[in-house]
Amino acid sequence: MADFLTKQSQDYSQWYNDLVIKAGLAENSAVRGCMVIKPYGYSIWEKVQAQLDKMFKETGHQNAYFPLFIPKSFFSREAEHVKGFAKECAVVTHYRLKNSEDGNAVVVDPEAKLEEELIVRPTSETIIWNTYKNWIQSWRDLPILVNQWANVVRWEMRTRLFLRTAEFLWQEGHTAHATKEEALEEAQKMLGVYADFVENYMAIPVLKGVKTPTERFAGALETYCIEALMQDGKALQAGTSHFLGQNFAKAFDVKFLNKEGKQETVWATSWGVSTRLMGALIMTHSDDNGLVLPPKLAPIHVVIIPIFKKQEEYENVCQKAEQIASQLRAKGYTVKFDNSDNQKPGWKFAQYELQGVPVRLAIGPRDVQNNTVEVFRRDTMEKTSVSIDGIDNYIADLMDKIQANIFQKALKFRSEHSYKTDNYEEFKQLLDKGGFVYAPWDGTAETEARIKEETKATIRCIPLDQPDEPGVDMLTGKPSTKRVVFARAY
Repeated sequence: MADFLTKQSQDYSQWYNDLVIKAGLAENSAVRGCMVIKPYGYSIWEKVQAQLDKMFKETGHQNAYFPLFIPKSFFSREAEHVKGFAKECAVVTHYRLKNSEDGNAVVVDPEAKLEEELIVRPTSETIIWNTYKNWIQSWRDLPILVNQWANVVRWEMRTRLFLRTAEFLWQEGHTAHATKEEALEEAQKMLGVYADFVENYMAIPVLKGVKTPTERFAGALETYCIEALMQDGKALQAGTSHFLGQNFAKAFDVKFLNKEGKQETVWATSWGVSTRLMGALIMTHSDDNGLVLPPKLAPIHVVIIPIFKKQEEYENVCQKAEQIASQLRAKGYTVKFDNSDNQKPGWKFAQYELQGVPVRLAIGPRDVQNNTVEVFRRDTMEKTSVSIDGIDNYIADLMDKIQANIFQKALKFRSEHSYKTDNYEEFKQLLDKGGFVYAPWDGTAETEARIKEETKATIRCIPLDQPDEPGVDMLTGKPSTKRVVFARAY
């Protein structure tokens, strides 16, 4: 199967597209810029969704659902917000079709024009804060901790499967608080939840930081982010959490009576991750043989493939394979016993390597006699002969090792591709190598824009754990108080 993949070194972008399609994750649809997420890809997303949902609920959040359509007038109430999304909005103008006069086509009925156009949800702050006005009267109604699993539409001109599509799946948290301090704590807490999930379940190391004013979410006072580094040296924003201040509460007149009986304006946050995480998962770990999946998110943990030449060997091999499968399932692992006879074992080996199944077991007549099984781990491509006695404990330990190994491999890659410089010429050379470049910045939007124009690199974040480091901007010579992280990005 890997023979059909373009090599990473040859064309990384084509390798990615090949892998998404060949591994059965997703494909392009008949609708421009939209994708079909296939069952194997969706099963990974379901695992992402289930774990994040659990983590959200453990922090006190509840799920709700809000309309897909948002009245156009709602976007006019928060100037920065509409400015940020205006060019990406899909607009519904009519509510009915009819047959054409010649009867050969269906056309929009010009008599069915909406009194007010509806925007197909690009994000839900406006419709949610219009709703919160009815939910909040007193301090007793706060905080509101709500999350929504939904689809959104942003009319992207250049699309790539999972990374940037006109429609994508995500979750968006929207919370309301009585004080600024509570809202800031919430925004930072949820950033921590995202970092925990991405590192401990996706096995992807991330930088936690704050976006510059230029890169903030439209309508936010502060945007916190986690940034990951892909194997081609480009950064990918893996999640964001926004402190919205009182902007949306003021726009929709959401106030509450405090404990002293005085009216105050509510404080807000929003936060979200999307199916873009699927792209991050693929590009961080996978190789020229296909996907490499962390066990915690793999749809199939173990595949068992019987090896036999004679039909009389088949029964004994299958009986032993079923015994192993039963032991592993009792441990909570998803096991596929592939005893189909339409493909040879070699084809199956390549197929499951392509799909990133963490562990493959091969068992034949000699293994049955010796009470052993061949264990193959996808992350290192290593094979080992292991006793069937205690195989469940062996696999449990191996899964932990695979999860840890692929995280450490990604962490090592990031460390080897993180640089520090004070010189602009060296800065440009380091960007060409790919990776994170820590450099001083004078804090102005003008310098940020000039660097972006000249190098195609953006400030990914101002790291939260970065101490103050007095210096001078590498481009302007003006004073700088911190190093920021630059990279070219998806």
